[in-house]
Amino acid sequence: MRVADTTKQTSGGLWENVKVLVQALLLALVIRTLLFQPFSIPSGSMMETLLVGDYLFVSKYSYGYSKYSVPFSPNLFSGRIFGSAPERGDVAVFRLPSDPRVDYIKRVIGLPGDRIQMRDDVLYINDVAVPREQVGNFKPEGQYDTGAEVPVFRETLPNGVSYTTLDLSPNSPGDNTREFLVPEGHYFMMGDNRDNSADSRFTVGYVPLENFIGRATIVFFSIGGDASPLELWKWPTELRLDRFFKSAQR
Repeated sequence: MRVADTTKQTSGGLWENVKVLVQALLLALVIRTLLFQPFSIPSGSMMETLLVGDYLFVSKYSYGYSKYSVPFSPNLFSGRIFGSAPERGDVAVFRLPSDPRVDYIKRVIGLPGDRIQMRDDVLYINDVAVPREQVGNFKPEGQYDTGAEVPVFRETLPNGVSYTTLDLSPNSPGDNTREFLVPEGHYFMMGDNRDNSADSRFTVGYVPLENFIGRATIVFFSIGGDASPLELWKWPTELRLDRFFKSAQR
């Protein structure tokens, strides 16, 4: 074999590898933009439903697509295409209205036109109390572990969606609020950890439909102890196998 032939084969093999890599990157981009995007939980605002160290998939097609569905959020269009409205009780990822570079995850509580208020720890929607009963206790871990268990309450929304919330304190600033009237085209979001959540009761405000990224679907990985998934030596003690493949909507 001549040197020229060897050079051609090497060049051809390199080009084939580049093409495969480009195709894989384009496929990953399409999947991330149109189908599913992975997210991690950085705070305890959704305990006990979602814990710090949970890694989950978010369905991008559930609510259609906006400019925030595309990496780097280019201003290609406004509003949503192929849109579908979030439902009450959905756990959803959205862009923070005051800083669209930041992703938040909360539960949809108020729909456009709803009146939302907290009175003495009880959630009211359109002046009707949401049923709430204590179902047990929960002991937070890591940075949220105070050594004490926290009461767990189950709420059931008017559409039948049921989930649990935590009540860290009976007299927190979010336990008694003014009445919020949700504007058209916006949603009222709340964390399940009611006394430790920056949500629509506070600085988050009402969330425009355009800011929604997608609906949380399933936890595919979970690690405790404030450990990183890359710290493989911690897996034997910190992996939370019982959370793998659990619904992120519980």
